[in-house]
Amino acid sequence: MKVNALALLLPLFASPVFAAPLQLDVYNPQEKAIFPVSSTLVSGPKEAILFDAQFSTKDGEKLAQMIRNSGKKLQAIVITSGDPDFYFGLQPIVNAFPEVKILATPHVVEHIRATKDAKLQFWGPQMKDGAPTTLIVPQVTTQTRFTIDGETLELRRSNDYAAYVWIPANRAILGGTGVASGIHVWTADTQSPEQRRAWRNVLSEMQTLRPTEVIPGHYIGERPAGDQAIRFTGDYLHAFEQALGAKKGSAYVIKTMKAAWPGLADDSSLELSAKVNTGEMKW
Repeated sequence: MKVNALALLLPLFASPVFAAPLQLDVYNPQEKAIFPVSSTLVSGPKEAILFDAQFSTKDGEKLAQMIRNSGKKLQAIVITSGDPDFYFGLQPIVNAFPEVKILATPHVVEHIRATKDAKLQFWGPQMKDGAPTTLIVPQVTTQTRFTIDGETLELRRSNDYAAYVWIPANRAILGGTGVASGIHVWTADTQSPEQRRAWRNVLSEMQTLRPTEVIPGHYIGERPAGDQAIRFTGDYLHAFEQALGAKKGSAYVIKTMKAAWPGLADDSSLELSAKVNTGEMKW
């Protein structure tokens, strides 16, 4: 997913969301990176947990500095997806916090182990000096509930593509791979109608929680209010399914989706996803 520049861009460090008792600090490199992926430091008065660790080690370094600046004790790093943009940036963070546990579910760790070397071979030359020299595989955990200064966070749908984090105290969702905003939604890794239907079901589940804050796993521009990013992702997937159902090839799918959402960034994600899901390209 190569991101095209937009006129309206947020700073790398989004303004923290204050909702007692937990604070959410989001790092997203926007158009300056290959992937506009979100990492979120969730903290209380004394403790913090980092969810997801960026793609480039350069962004990982900035994320490590953000953690230092918080002054909070880093309890753990939780990786919610096996995609490389969620963990390739771990190396400088681990160097800065060598004692911290890096955790992921068996599903995520299995994905990482099966794909990490091929992903580095593919992406490394494009990342240049931002590529990791050491790939860090998280420790397997079955834990899906985490505590920060007495407040509970829940990793839900941990074995699904669209795993997400629910923070009851803030009524907030960290959307992970399942939620996007301002960009074409990446669907090349969900290559069957059943997989995409399951994804949409998770989005519906998210909406039943009535979140007041949603942090998309990938986004460009401003974060939309409330659950708008969830609604957008669901609407996009529905339209994508209808376009695929016409069975007119990837060019038709691409044209249809661009017409429906003419202002979205990341045309290359749509183009690749359309080719993969019409069977014109292997991924």
